[in-house]
Amino acid sequence: MIDFYQFGRISINREIFAKDVIVFPDRIQGNWWRKEGHLLQLEDIRQAVEESDPEVVVVGRGKFGVMKISAEVKEYLQNRNIRLYAEKSDRAVKTYNQLLKSGKRVLAAFHLTC
Repeated sequence: MIDFYQFGRISINREIFAKDVIVFPDRIQGNWWRKEGHLLQLEDIRQAVEESDPEVVVVGRGKFGVMKISAEVKEYLQNRNIRLYAEKSDRAVKTYNQLLKSGKRVLAAFHLTC
């Protein structure tokens, strides 16, 4: 469960992260880095999707929604019948928590700044 999010910080299960994160169903990968900081590409997330086999992927695109999602990522998830929620990070936190409470297997990736 995500406790809170604010620009540059997120608390997950009472652990605070100040770098972008991927939240797997069973663990958290801190200091998540992408090939291009403000563009989520397939190579940035494919391994996480294959490892976790989620029903849903939630992407927090940053406080102001600056990070974009490539068409390749969208197509990849669609072909695997995985629902994608890509929202500003504060809204994505709420979506993630709601999906988790509903029993969905969720993979989440959060850009914490812009």
